Amino acid sequence: MTTESGQFDARWQRVLHDLASQDWPAGCLYVVATPIGNLADLSPRALYALQKADLIAAEDTRSSRVLLNAWGIETPMMAAHRHNEAQAAATLLRHLEQGQRVALISDAGAPAVSDPGGRIVREVRAAGHAVRVIPGPSAVIAALMGSGATSDENPAFVFAGFAPQKAVARQTWLKTWCALPAAIILFESPHRVRSTATDIAAIAGDERPVTVARELTKRFEQIATVPAGQLADWFAQDSQRTMGEFVLIVHEAATQEAAALGQEAEQIVAAMLRSYSVKDTARLLAAFSGLPRDVLYAKALQLKQQDSDAQM
Repeated sequence: MTTESGQFDARWQRVLHDLASQDWPAGCLYVVATPIGNLADLSPRALYALQKADLIAAEDTRSSRVLLNAWGIETPMMAAHRHNEAQAAATLLRHLEQGQRVALISDAGAPAVSDPGGRIVREVRAAGHAVRVIPGPSAVIAALMGSGATSDENPAFVFAGFAPQKAVARQTWLKTWCALPAAIILFESPHRVRSTATDIAAIAGDERPVTVARELTKRFEQIATVPAGQLADWFAQDSQRTMGEFVLIVHEAATQEAAALGQEAEQIVAAMLRSYSVKDTARLLAAFSGLPRDVLYAKALQLKQQDSDAQM
């Protein structure tokens, strides 16, 4: 009788056979997304690409070695980071001209997305070599998936990268980004996350929903959506909340339709919240009222938080 483990092994072998039969051209740069915290998130295609490559260009060879060792990958590596990207690009072009397969990875997530690699990709393409993308883990997309910040009606979002370190520059930067009619995604360090949260409230307004996503895919992953004006208190409630790697999402600003949401509509939202989640309340009311779901979500979130505060 075939065991469950045996069935899994058989399926895995079929996947590997399928991968081996796919097209893996020589003289090609493979841009490979790697796990952002959970080693098990490396896709079979990414694993195969890293094993098949003749050379791996890594942002930090020491941290990438942990990943490669975990999967038994012995492909030679070289450093390709922001301080040597021009020289690394020239070296990689020589390897590609020799018909080698080169994989490009960053410390975590997608190369060339708020990480080194963009210049290498541009120069490889300009030289006429093929570039293949092996998609996978992304802190940007993972945070967005868990935030509910976008909708079918308005799927727009903007990735702004890391906020400036200096307060004045950061506030000017936030004014520009937060004025856009879309969810704004940014990265922040644990040392500055509270200062940035305070600036978001000052720039975007106390009622603007902000999703805090930290330690994504790791053991202590946490995703919470809080009105900007309450972020300082939220962080103060638990010292663990300022630890780890952060993605912040400033939800789209409420539109004029939200401002026009009258007392009667608020009462309907409040009544539905007694039986439904914030997300389901917004979804159901949007279907019946014709108002944008994100507008109703923001109002439901606000009323839910007010009710929670009243019970404390």
